[in-house]
Parts: sequence; C-alpha cells; structure tokens
Amino acid sequence: MDEAWEQRVAEAWGKFDSYGEEEGAVFRGVIDDLVSELPPAHPVGLFERASAFDSTGHSDRAVPLYQEALERGLDGYRRRRTAVQLASSLRNVGRAEEGVALLRRELDAGSDELDDAVRACLALCLADLGREREGLALVLGALAPHLPRYQRSMAHYARALVADGQS
Repeated sequence: MDEAWEQRVAEAWGKFDSYGEEEGAVFRGVIDDLVSELPPAHPVGLFERASAFDSTGHSDRAVPLYQEALERGLDGYRRRRTAVQLASSLRNVGRAEEGVALLRRELDAGSDELDDAVRACLALCLADLGREREGLALVLGALAPHLPRYQRSMAHYARALVADGQS
C-alpha cells in the first residue's frame, strides 16, 4: 500500500456517485480489485471492502468486515472512520445498543474532524433506542460551535435536555 494505491482508491470513491443503485456489485468489484493488491486480511483492505458493502446497501455484510479490520489493528484516521461507519451499520441491522457503546468510547478518544460525525451517528443510534432527547442534546451540542450566534444558549439548552429532562 503506497501513495499511488491510496490515490487509486480515492479516485474509485470519487466516482462512486456515478454508479447507479443497480451497479453496486460493479463498484464493489472495483474496490475488490484494488484490495487484491494488498496482503490477505490487511486491515485497510477489510475497511475498504466493508465501506463498499456499506455504501451499496449491505450493512449486514459490512459489519463483520469492519469488526475484523479493527481486530487486525486498523489505526489512524481509518480506524476512527471505521468506528463511525460500524456504528451506523450496527444501527441499520438492529444493533443500535452496540453502536452506542462503540461511539461512547469514541467520545472519550482523541478529538479530530470526525467528532461531529461521531455525535451525529450516536444521536441516530440513541433515537433508535427511544432516547431522542439524549440524541438531540448531542446534535445541538455539536452544532452550537458552528452557529454564527447563540452558541452559548444552544450549548446550555443541549446540556439542559439531559440534565433535568426539560428544555
């Protein structure tokens, strides 16, 4: 795996939207061809294959690949992406509680540009579990710093949603 390989993967994903819904298998084939250049069971290859399944509507097939990628030591930015995408896939297959547990750990991990994605996906998992107020609090808390005004008020309202159950 080198910079040229990474570039070809990025180009393949850059063309993803040009595939129709019925062409998911074709796109997965493109990713499989690229992954075949890596050693068998390489964590990056597992991640890319999982992402291709996930993006083409097969969360059920993505989950075990994401999990194996993490078990095999996927690290860096792709590890954090895997946590978000795995939690989303777990939610899609009716295992939202596992997604919540995974993303709660991510909230305690290092911070990066995926923080808001972690919170958004966590909010969806919580909503699936009937914990909408908690999910809304997360989303408002993530949104508040991006607002041109009312950051302090929105952050306060987000905390209040879960502190006392009132807004």
